[in-house]
Amino acid sequence: MSATAFVALVRKDLQLFLSDRRAVIVAFAVPIFIGAFIGSLTNDMGNNDQPMRVKIVVADLDSSEISKAVISSAQADANLTVALAGADEARQQVQKGSVVAAVIIPKDFGESAGRAFFRGGAGSDVQKPELSVLFDPSRAMEAAMIRGILTQHVMQSVARSVFTAESASNFAQQGLEEIERSNMDPNQKRLLGDMLSSVQRFYRQNGSGRAGGAPAGGMFSMPYTVRQEEVTSGKRVPYNGYAHSFAGMGIQFLLFASLNLGIEMLLERQRGMWKRLRSAPVSRYLLLASRATSATIVSLMTLLVSFGFAMLVFKVRIQGSLVGFLLVAVACSMMAATFGLLVAAVGNTPGTARGVSTLVVLVMVMVGGAWVPTFVFPKWMQQLTVVVPVRWAVDGLDATTWRGLPLSSAVAPTLALLGFSALFGLITLTRFRWEEA
Repeated sequence: MSATAFVALVRKDLQLFLSDRRAVIVAFAVPIFIGAFIGSLTNDMGNNDQPMRVKIVVADLDSSEISKAVISSAQADANLTVALAGADEARQQVQKGSVVAAVIIPKDFGESAGRAFFRGGAGSDVQKPELSVLFDPSRAMEAAMIRGILTQHVMQSVARSVFTAESASNFAQQGLEEIERSNMDPNQKRLLGDMLSSVQRFYRQNGSGRAGGAPAGGMFSMPYTVRQEEVTSGKRVPYNGYAHSFAGMGIQFLLFASLNLGIEMLLERQRGMWKRLRSAPVSRYLLLASRATSATIVSLMTLLVSFGFAMLVFKVRIQGSLVGFLLVAVACSMMAATFGLLVAAVGNTPGTARGVSTLVVLVMVMVGGAWVPTFVFPKWMQQLTVVVPVRWAVDGLDATTWRGLPLSSAVAPTLALLGFSALFGLITLTRFRWEEA
């Protein structure tokens, strides 16, 4: 091949690329936009001054001064949004995904935590109360943060209660009595007894006094234990992360497949194929409806085969309503098919449409929670996800698979996806051009 011919061919390709100015702009703008979008979410996450406002629910089975103080302190925390509920209702809210976690405060927690604060260390026979933290396994990062915040509020509340005049004197007296009955090392028994006797004398002499907080030292212990439980479709049903990943990635590739459908339709229009089809004795509504139906069937088969593979290989199960799963899958496939028609209707050229629609799909997938956990988003963006069809599709598939929810949980996602399908179809009917401009 001569150098002249090679240069001519390269120049020809560059001229074709630069001839479509919109496609050129999109080619450069898409990576810039996506990079800026992701960077705005992840940059300086550790220095973010905005509170996260993670939703939790608390079931107080104790109703003691300490448990009430824990709840009051948690409600005042800028990082939490705390609601109260019964134990059963709290579990249901976690299972539905309405809250990140539920905290169950057991009966007699306050009294037991106060005793364990002084005498719950290693080798002690004092039984520590157990807090139950029920959490959504798909949001484990937030649940870990909640456990850390919870430790702070419990320790503060127990310390404030223990180090008041009346409580400290009573706990010290109980401690002295139990120390005398214990098999503790004599030296440790003497040291701990002297300390508790000093606490008791101090508060007897200063009945209205208050200590500024819990003293430090090895004599004190974490006054409670934590029992964690992943809330899925059943107590013995483990969380299967493949169910969520196949939902998110399955929807993403349905949208990309539909995007290709739209690009193909634009290429067909350039070749005059749609103009020739219009000369046949069929209406344009019938032509568009047939393309939407075929795309829906292909999308549905793709989604079902994908989940079938996940069931065979990764043990994904439809723990909830099978009918609900199918309704969400069909509605999701219709939404993807009409999205492809929308691309063909509003796209000017295949190059421009490919770039813009790729950007739209990526943003929908990211904001819809298929890629990035939604809790890292700004508060306003978390609220914005209700207008993103991917969010409804992922929620509906999650609800009927690993969450194990009934048919009613699939109603809202199905209706939302059908609404998006109707909107995309309406725009297509009003904007679709049969001939090149």
